[in-house]
Amino acid sequence: MPHGDVADRPGSSSFPSGHTAAAVAFTAAAAPSWPWAAAACAVPTVLVAAERVHSGAHYPSDVAAGAVIGGAAAALVRTAPRLLVRCRP
Repeated sequence: MPHGDVADRPGSSSFPSGHTAAAVAFTAAAAPSWPWAAAACAVPTVLVAAERVHSGAHYPSDVAAGAVIGGAAAALVRTAPRLLVRCRP
């Protein structure tokens, strides 16, 4: 899609892709508990990332950074309960 054809482009920086970060975070956090659900969510997650680049809303690096942030958030969510239990006095 040509850059000029996107009418509702945000005026602020688009780094990183929040849509991609949220999609990856949900899919990665759900994967250990519900592998079948994570497998079903993987396709829309990839489509969200591809759409953000295709629509011109983000550069591929924005989407890659969003995916890394989403993966890190999922890892933190999965690890936090064990860390809190260990920190109890």
